[in-house]
Amino acid sequence: MRVIGTSAFGLRTPIIRESDDLVAVICQTVKDAIEHEKIRINDGDIIGATEAVVARSQGNYATIDHIAADVKAKFGGGHVGVVFPILSRNRFAMLLKGIAQGVDKVTVQLSYPADEVGNQLISWDDIDDKKLNPYSDCLSEAEYRRLFGNEVKHRFTGIDYVSYYKSLGSNIDIILCADPKRILEYTDQVIAADIHTRERTKRALYAAGAKKAIGLDDLLTKSVHIPGCADSGYNEQFGLLGSNKSTEERVKLFPRDCDAFVQKMQKALFELSGKRVEVLVYGDGGFKDPVGGIWELADPVVAPAFSSGLTGTPNELKLKFLADNNFANLSKDEARKAIEKAIQAKAGVDQMGKMESEGTTPRQLTDLLGSLCDLVSGSGDKGTPIVLIQGYFDNYAIN
Repeated sequence: MRVIGTSAFGLRTPIIRESDDLVAVICQTVKDAIEHEKIRINDGDIIGATEAVVARSQGNYATIDHIAADVKAKFGGGHVGVVFPILSRNRFAMLLKGIAQGVDKVTVQLSYPADEVGNQLISWDDIDDKKLNPYSDCLSEAEYRRLFGNEVKHRFTGIDYVSYYKSLGSNIDIILCADPKRILEYTDQVIAADIHTRERTKRALYAAGAKKAIGLDDLLTKSVHIPGCADSGYNEQFGLLGSNKSTEERVKLFPRDCDAFVQKMQKALFELSGKRVEVLVYGDGGFKDPVGGIWELADPVVAPAFSSGLTGTPNELKLKFLADNNFANLSKDEARKAIEKAIQAKAGVDQMGKMESEGTTPRQLTDLLGSLCDLVSGSGDKGTPIVLIQGYFDNYAIN
């Protein structure tokens, strides 16, 4: 009888560099795992590759100058507003430098008390204490300082984000408000820097009279050419969304052509193992830190590409419900057999709305798997940008 169910392993790879054959690197890594760790590859196993190594192998980078050139081409200079950037130096600082370089003046509107993904500038307790309404009370930097002090540090990073973002350009001003329309009191040309709410923000801005409102996903959607420099990377679908800092002068963009990579990777793994292994490219996981209130997902999606076997949502039964209700009066052995039979009978039957499935996770498989991969691989020095998941589609009835 099987004892182990789902398991996930971070696979160590060499450092991935531009122009590396990532498919070959992953295949060699899997071969090494088979040989040295005695891992057996099975049908239905899953290989996840972090978006970072996919983009790095593609050489999908852009410099501050490239960003500035694209912003200038789209706005012609002048005064531009930037609404609702997240409080992440890694994600936004380089973009703000490029935006500020491409225009005459920038007014950055931060959402308070927290950004879109839950990073708090100030606490709700402090908001209540000051009797503020973030949706109606727009604060200048001077008003913010008068209310909350000359230095307000983030509880985890120790950074005063108002001071930090303002320091990135001599032409940058900061205001704070949760209503995106308030930026139009300063300028009618706006970049919506939010991620998951960007379309709603742009609609609100246009409805309120904005002359131009674009998102970060509208910048670097094609390669930018600057005389004397290499052409930039780009992402047709997400633009600058999902990018993060590479050096002090450039950012790594979200990877492109991921579907082609996934198909090539799946074919190579079949040639290596003779098994149908599912493949996905993953970015940030979609989970929330219960202490800091930060929702991790700073990428536009959890998984930009995946093989067809990962489409859909789980179709599961709640074992504890079956054990406590349907089969509570049976012996342990009888209950086990009854539960196995119920699981076998669910094949092809949608469990949505049934009590037996209440409490199971109604999320896309790729969001669940991408989140699992992100937690296993981490974002620091583990050196495991490839994750092998086994037994994910198993259940209690499979022995």
